Amino acid sequence: MRLLHTSDWHLGRAFHRVNMLGAQAEFIGHLVTTVRERAVDVVVVSGDVYDRAVPPLAAVELFDDALHRLAALGVPAVMISGNHDSARRLGVGAGLIGRAGIHLRTDPAAAGTPVVLADPHGDVAFYGLPYLEPALVKDEFGVEKAGHEAVLGAAMDRVRADLATRADGTRSVVLAHAFVTGGRASDSERDITVGGVASVPAGVFDGVDYVALGHLHGCQTITERVRYSGSPLPYSFSEAGHRKTMWLVDLDADGSVTAERIDCPVPRALARLRGTLEDLLADPGLTRHEQAWVEATLTDAVRPADPMARLTERFPHTLSLVFAPERAPDGPDVSYARRLAGRSGQEIAEDFVAHVRGAGPDLRERGVLRDAFDAVRADDAVREVAR
Repeated sequence: MRLLHTSDWHLGRAFHRVNMLGAQAEFIGHLVTTVRERAVDVVVVSGDVYDRAVPPLAAVELFDDALHRLAALGVPAVMISGNHDSARRLGVGAGLIGRAGIHLRTDPAAAGTPVVLADPHGDVAFYGLPYLEPALVKDEFGVEKAGHEAVLGAAMDRVRADLATRADGTRSVVLAHAFVTGGRASDSERDITVGGVASVPAGVFDGVDYVALGHLHGCQTITERVRYSGSPLPYSFSEAGHRKTMWLVDLDADGSVTAERIDCPVPRALARLRGTLEDLLADPGLTRHEQAWVEATLTDAVRPADPMARLTERFPHTLSLVFAPERAPDGPDVSYARRLAGRSGQEIAEDFVAHVRGAGPDLRERGVLRDAFDAVRADDAVREVAR
């Protein structure tokens, strides 16, 4: 059986204020084309279909379009909810939609109830484990400690118990939305830490043939049978080094797995540039990044004037500007009180301006600060008299 494993669509999400709906629609078209041209038997989507619990209407319409196009191909899909989705909302109408071959698994209580599909070699049981928020599902799974490993382990016990009742040779696929030990995170994923622990060991999934993971946005292989597809599009500059793909997985008659990465459309390259403003504007080696989405980190000791306007003259798609001035290290640490001892409010304010900007205030700015402190003192005097 041939599976197309994808996850973390985050429909409705923007990239640094850039509307990504067009790129998301292009990805859906690419997914449908891949299903048709590569003779895919089933599509698995491992959570975070939407970016938030109440998605914008345009995102819902795009998801609806994806479901109709997959159903029209006659190719079944198995989908779970992620930590960004509202499980209840995503699962509305799941019974009816399932008749069209689109199987939404959003109820933790159904973890041990698979979608069973068949190929010429027999049955394949697909178990959907939606994102399991430990505090909310610990009673359902009868665990004392509300932790990711405990609830996911209990859910997998149900999977293995059901699998044990099925005919010999039944192959198994688990969809899960979790942070598995060994995975590499990016800045895009929402923190799911509970009690200081976010990850679960890959051994939790022992006993099944393939585990289609969602949550982490980088495509990666934890083991040959446990993989993340990653998000099809970038959602932070920390993903600049990612190759955005889906997994095309062949599950053989004996349960062995072979996997191929299928590249996703790239709306625009990402670039993280670092240096002084003048260097970034003049460096001929950066020409290849001129049409990329750019995050620029400026290392100027003194913050330059109009940096964004000047950067966008060369890099028109600059979306993020970070200041990290390279300055001489400060002297030995001294207490806050000692640093302020004997200094007036005006001097402290001027020092703060110098610390933030790299250079102290000019004469006009000193005058503005002086007027502000004079106004505060006058206010204080009036209140004192009123007492």
